Amino acid sequence: MNLKDLHTADKPLQTKKMFSATDGVLSIKINAGGQLKEHVTNVPALLVCVIGEVIFENEKGFKEILIPGDYVNIETNVKHWVTAKKDSNLLLTK
Repeated sequence: MNLKDLHTADKPLQTKKMFSATDGVLSIKINAGGQLKEHVTNVPALLVCVIGEVIFENEKGFKEILIPGDYVNIETNVKHWVTAKKDSNLLLTK
């Protein structure tokens, strides 16, 4: 999914609630070839790619390439990991 797809072009200002945060927002930087190792979260999370390109994968076989503006909802108690194809910055909301 991409942020640009959340809104229509017919209004000059629009908002869309995407996520209810409990723990806040984390900034994550992963250099090309680096990996955020396999782990689980016990609360729902939203991962947004701001810069670069990463591959998000989980134990259920879900695999998504994220480029700037792309996001993915992370399920609780499902092993997942992120691998950077390019130097990348991500925002993680929990």
